[in-house]
Amino acid sequence: MAGLFYPGDAAELRDAVSEYLSQAPTVAGPVPKALIVPHAGYIYSGPIAGAAYSQVVHRRKQIRRIVLIGPSHRVYLRGMAVPSAEGFQSPLGMVPVDRELKARVLEHEQVVESDAPHANEHSLEVQLPFLQAVFDDFTLLPVALGSASPPAVAAVLADVWGDEETLVLVSSDLSHYLPYDEARAVDDETITAILRNDATLTGEQACGCIGINGLTFLARQRSARIEEIARCNSGDTAGDRKRVVGYGAFALHEFAR
Repeated sequence: MAGLFYPGDAAELRDAVSEYLSQAPTVAGPVPKALIVPHAGYIYSGPIAGAAYSQVVHRRKQIRRIVLIGPSHRVYLRGMAVPSAEGFQSPLGMVPVDRELKARVLEHEQVVESDAPHANEHSLEVQLPFLQAVFDDFTLLPVALGSASPPAVAAVLADVWGDEETLVLVSSDLSHYLPYDEARAVDDETITAILRNDATLTGEQACGCIGINGLTFLARQRSARIEEIARCNSGDTAGDRKRVVGYGAFALHEFAR
C-alpha cells in the first residue's frame, strides 16, 4: 500500500508520520495496554492515528512486542490467520514477526498460518510506519481476522497479553459512506457502545468489529476500561461530506490489581 495509503518515499513518509504525531497532545499519564486505531489513507485518518500513538511515545524503549489485529478486507477467512513470512516491510524498513507469540496463537484451533489474507491487507500494513517511528526496537505479531466470535478473539489476545513490554493494537475504522451528519450520529452510538465494553458491534458500525468485540469482551473479563482519545470522519479531513468514513482512537487501561 506504499504510495497509495501512505507515502512511498521513506523521507516523505517519516515526515508525514512525525507531523501527525506532533499534532497530537503530549501524554504523560499511564500507558495504555491496548489501542484501537483507524487504518484509512493517512490524509483521511492520519491525525486520529497520530493521537492514538501519542499515548505510547514516552514508552518507546519499554514496549518491545506489538500484537496487531485487524479485519481481512479482501480474502474470506474463517477464524484468524498469522503469516508464514518472517517479517513485514515498509519504506522505513523491516519489522520481524514474533516467532514465540506466533507459535503460541497457532495452538488455538481457530488460528491458521496463511499469507493470503495478509498479502494485500491495508488494515495491518498502514500501522507499520507509525510503529516504526514510535518504537526503537520491536517484534510484531500480525493477525488477520475473519469470522470469529468475541470469546475466541479474546482468548487469543489473552494468550499474548503479556506485561508492560507488550502493546495490543486493534485496527478499525467506524461507519462507511454515510452522509456527514448521519455518520456522526451513528459513530456517536458506536463510540458509546465501545466505552461500555459492548461486544456486539456489527460491520456497519465498524469494519474491524471482530477485533473490537474481542477486545471489549476481554476488557470486561479483566476489569479494564476503554477511553476515547479522538474522533473525526473523512469529511473533517480530506473528503467529500456526502459519503464519509468515520475514525476513532481509543485506549484501554487496566485497573490496578
